Amino acid sequence: MTMDLSRFNTLADDTIEAIADTVDDLLGDKIDADLQGGILTMTIGGGGGQYVVNKNGPMRQVWLASPVSGAWHFEWDDSGHWLSTREPKLALDAILAQELNDRFKVAIAF
Repeated sequence: MTMDLSRFNTLADDTIEAIADTVDDLLGDKIDADLQGGILTMTIGGGGGQYVVNKNGPMRQVWLASPVSGAWHFEWDDSGHWLSTREPKLALDAILAQELNDRFKVAIAF
């Protein structure tokens, strides 16, 4: 059953905003987080790359572009997580937190 678009937008927007707030709070001096029109762009200083988190309404997915692990697509699961469409045991929050923890040695959780 396809998720209602309104519910999808609420869940996706809340997730993307939470990521932006957490990154800004914990890594604001290392990452420039810019949230515009539902697209979160996180640029790492010194040419360290860029993360992009956005939503795809027609597919009911949240997408992540990572300079470390590449492109990911996630679908909402009733467990309360955005799970990868190619590796369903992997969640958006876990992947992003692990990559940022590895890079900045800061305990971060979304």
